[in-house]
Amino acid sequence: MTKLFGTCATVAAATLLATTTGIASATADTAPRERPSPRQDGVWQVDGYGTVLTIENGTLQQYDTTAISCLEGSTATRATVDGDTIGYRADNSRVLAVRVNPNRRQATLQFTDAPDHRNLRRVAALPAACSRPLPGDPRTTFDVFWQTFAENYPFFAAKGVDWRSVGDRYRPRVGPNTTDDELFAIFREMLDPLDDAHLYLSGGPNRFFAEARPGTTAPTPELDARIKAYIQERDLGADHPLTEYGQGRVSYTDLPGGRGYLRVSGFLGYVEDPKGGYAVNAAELDRALDSILTTERVRRLRGLIVDLRVNGGGADNLGLNLAARLTDRPYFAYAKQARNDPLDPTRFTRAQPIRVRPAPGVPHYTGPLAVLTGGSTVSAGETFTQSLMNRPGRTVRIGEATQGVFSDVLDRALPNGWQFGLPNEVFRTRDGHTFDGTGIPPHITEPVFTDEEFAQHKDSAFDRAVAELHARTS
Repeated sequence: MTKLFGTCATVAAATLLATTTGIASATADTAPRERPSPRQDGVWQVDGYGTVLTIENGTLQQYDTTAISCLEGSTATRATVDGDTIGYRADNSRVLAVRVNPNRRQATLQFTDAPDHRNLRRVAALPAACSRPLPGDPRTTFDVFWQTFAENYPFFAAKGVDWRSVGDRYRPRVGPNTTDDELFAIFREMLDPLDDAHLYLSGGPNRFFAEARPGTTAPTPELDARIKAYIQERDLGADHPLTEYGQGRVSYTDLPGGRGYLRVSGFLGYVEDPKGGYAVNAAELDRALDSILTTERVRRLRGLIVDLRVNGGGADNLGLNLAARLTDRPYFAYAKQARNDPLDPTRFTRAQPIRVRPAPGVPHYTGPLAVLTGGSTVSAGETFTQSLMNRPGRTVRIGEATQGVFSDVLDRALPNGWQFGLPNEVFRTRDGHTFDGTGIPPHITEPVFTDEEFAQHKDSAFDRAVAELHARTS
């Protein structure tokens, strides 16, 4: 069974467990405040995402569809009612709200951990394929796998991959006697040229495939701990110990000369309980930022380094929450779209502009900012980086290009029970540019945690950030 609409922008195959904010605090034992409106009951086609929903008597059921298949996905249960807006909790703990338009033919779906919404259109019935059992033989499994990518993946042209030719080359190798190991190896060969860190394939307990862009390293807890210790020893020293927040995912120290150093290794995982969800994580991030960006510190800070060089992603909204502390004026962050034409990979949903809005009632740091990035800056770490590109004031990116994956992960199941995920969205700049595949480039290129840097006891990106902030504030 797939997760409802996949996971938010994070490292491939990582599961986001989110709770609500702004949907009347949906909890498992919350009783609806009023009788739910029957206006939501029916069948709804999602614009993009290869998904159809049914809503009936407080239960929302997801169906993952292609031109040749329909597989039952996750279920969500009504948790709150607020007029025409109903909150649902999915069976992976993710929370969403559905609001029907007055004409009753359109609706919107909003996740609490994402800045955008998804448009729904009422349809008469489920696709005919949803009423037919789908066999789990190797050939059918191959066809659903290939078709799902053909209808949803936006980046074949950018990656130089002819997906139809890939199908023509590999499909003859699959037959009724193809073993699981053989089929998994075929799928892996098909995915490998895409070099996409938001792809994954899980074929049981001993078969898993995911990758990073060549020349980069995927962020892991071990890498994070190693790099944090190196930064403390080499860059900060004993006189400037990091104060940690959110289980060490956020840390801060003051630097000489009225400057500060803020390290963020993820936009999720701030609480020990993985079921704490988005609202609890957002509250924990707010507590950390309240302690760091105090009125007195914001007043005296002459420059701030934000280090994202090892950042495994998480929830885009948490990145926007941090960006909202770094401006006193609203501005354009990015525009989000999803591929929505199964036959044409160049067609997308209407762009939804996402803006950074100053956080209310708190101090805002508006001075010079040096943002450190590298190939281990992934997913929500990248959408946060993109959200700073139009920040009013002086912002400079230093280091290396980010990983180059921005979309939420569209989780899917295969007829044989395997799981896989792929991206289907783009995050555009104001002029329509995207950074998928290449990553967001720095303004100033410096090596990031290379073997040579370690051997010479160097951190060129950090040193350059200190020098740039000194030059910009002297």
